[in-house]
Amino acid sequence: MSEESTTPDLVELVRQTIDAANRRDFDTAIGYFTPDVVWDTSRDGFGTFEGAAPTRRFWEDWARGYDQLEQVVEELVDVGNGVVFAVVRQKARLVGGTGYIGRRGGWVYVWVDGRCTSVTVYPDTSIDEARAAAGRLAEERG
Repeated sequence: MSEESTTPDLVELVRQTIDAANRRDFDTAIGYFTPDVVWDTSRDGFGTFEGAAPTRRFWEDWARGYDQLEQVVEELVDVGNGVVFAVVRQKARLVGGTGYIGRRGGWVYVWVDGRCTSVTVYPDTSIDEARAAAGRLAEERG
């Protein structure tokens, strides 16, 4: 009899979360997070949101400004010990606009028992810093 791993595939969970957000299915997306999740966008100048409800409101407010918004994963790595590093590019068209704008950043996810407890978003200019922070965090959690 073969034994299947009960350890969740965190890379796949991150993909599912981002896919749900791209569909603006925030009920599904927030379901991957703990009730006390911390969504930290302070390095990007948008603040820190503590709890699932404030995080969801931030996502909804962010998406409301765009007729089209897509998050594209450029890199996604399970660093170990519940830490996932992602490079995410957002492509968007402002409400009523005709052109597209974009932003890119490094996102560091922390998972416990198959649920995300925090995401720290770093701007494009700090992706290497985000990658290093993910590595240090994985070591600390080891």
